[in-house]
Amino acid sequence: MNTKKPRELGFTFPAEWEKHRATWLSYPHNDSSWPGKINTIFPFYHQFILELSKGEEVNINVINETMRDHVKKDLIAFGVDMSKIKLHLNVTNDAWCRDHGPAFLVNRTTKEKVIVNWLYNAWGNKYPHDLDTVIPTHVANYLKLPVYYPGIVMEGGSVDFNGKGTILTTTACLLHENRNPQLKHADIEQFLYDYYGVEQILWLDDGIEGDDTNGHIDDITRFVNEDTVVTVIETDKNDPNYEPLQHNLRLLKKMRLLNGKQLNIVELPMPDRIDFEYQRLPASYANFYIANAGVMVPTYECHKDQTAIDILSQCFKDRPVIGIDSIEIIWGLGSWHCLSQQEPEI
Repeated sequence: MNTKKPRELGFTFPAEWEKHRATWLSYPHNDSSWPGKINTIFPFYHQFILELSKGEEVNINVINETMRDHVKKDLIAFGVDMSKIKLHLNVTNDAWCRDHGPAFLVNRTTKEKVIVNWLYNAWGNKYPHDLDTVIPTHVANYLKLPVYYPGIVMEGGSVDFNGKGTILTTTACLLHENRNPQLKHADIEQFLYDYYGVEQILWLDDGIEGDDTNGHIDDITRFVNEDTVVTVIETDKNDPNYEPLQHNLRLLKKMRLLNGKQLNIVELPMPDRIDFEYQRLPASYANFYIANAGVMVPTYECHKDQTAIDILSQCFKDRPVIGIDSIEIIWGLGSWHCLSQQEPEI
């Protein structure tokens, strides 16, 4: 058995804009995530699948044969090319595949691919997660890929990569006591180096109000190329998000990459506040997903939607930026990036 860590063997986590072989999803079925509303999300979720399938294979975890047949029927009715879709009987607790799905690493020299199966505890044991935490191993068995088990809690939405050795994350999430209380800051950094194959870690602080993940990076700041980030900004000084996002902006301006370059920073607006049943929802344009056929950005029936699409279109000139209504999806406390995990092409 090889006892070396992925980094020692030349593996690294590619940037999301690099070519995908496929995207992995876990089909929504948990009523408690969208209480009283789950049936309203499927037209938009199916649109997301349709857009993904235009450029890559889409692998979808379903909980049983009944769901498999139902999903197949619905996708055909929606006009999805089913030759691009594969349905897998992998039972899940919920749909948030960014966090419970496989982390794919590649060795660019040997053209090998491996999976890291981090522990998943549903953002601090907030929800059932016993089925979700083993999804990466099920995927690895299907793809016949080696699996690494770091043995600590880590979610895909808490980290973002530039594909050139740098990872972006938040102290609010990774250092929260409900994740890995036995580990110190330096310990967590070592796990990131060893199991994501990175050389540099850039830390922001708090996330946005309403985010029950304790501050995932994919709701606030994202790499759009190796030296450029988009970061969300709140202009209303009375909004609780105003100062935390300004603080993160100040941190970003001080950061330098491995090559010594300062980050290029593109400001992205926050949508207008959305509340549902007295709860603020974590609506953010930063929760976009970079697919082969386009960048799927959540929209919120807000006058800022087109501004966000226009800004991101300037960042991604090699593929279209596609707005997909997330008014219903966001009630589940996440959007397109939270729901998806990319599998890179070697």
